[in-house]
Amino acid sequence: MNLLIISGSRNPEGQTARAANAIAEGASAGGWGTETVFLPASRIERCRQCDDDGWGLCREGVHCVIEDGFAALVDKVRQADVVVFANPVYFSDLSESLRAFLDRLRRICVHGARIDRIEGKPAVGVCVAGGGGGGAPKCAAHLEQILATCGFDVVDMVPVRRQNLEMKLDVLRAVGRWLASKPTSV
Repeated sequence: MNLLIISGSRNPEGQTARAANAIAEGASAGGWGTETVFLPASRIERCRQCDDDGWGLCREGVHCVIEDGFAALVDKVRQADVVVFANPVYFSDLSESLRAFLDRLRRICVHGARIDRIEGKPAVGVCVAGGGGGGAPKCAAHLEQILATCGFDVVDMVPVRRQNLEMKLDVLRAVGRWLASKPTSV
């Protein structure tokens, strides 16, 4: 079994990475393999809205015409048993890199034939806010809405503030252990 973490953070040592690593630790303790992809280091462009109607070939089929790292990452999502979306909260919302990926994923999931093995795939969201931390709940609600639109089965959504990060790390390890203890349909 494997857990894929898609991180919208550039910092592999920051608060978002610590939160994602806690879930990975819990899943690893349950015998699962884990992989983390840092979106800002990946070459994933934003949607071009390819045609005059603002859509493109993604509306007719299940692929995107942009040749970058998107298709390979979608393949990793398909192959994973569970996907964790870890997001540093900026302005009470998604990071630019996670938004670019999810905007394109949403388009290929909603139109045409839905992507096989994403519909119903378990997903967890983690939204980590620095500063005052008040934007984490709003960001988590937005992330949950997007993931549900893509067809994921959102099994947990964890808002984290810099002020409660240490306590939430224990919660996130427990989430990882819980995921590893359940069948892939969680």
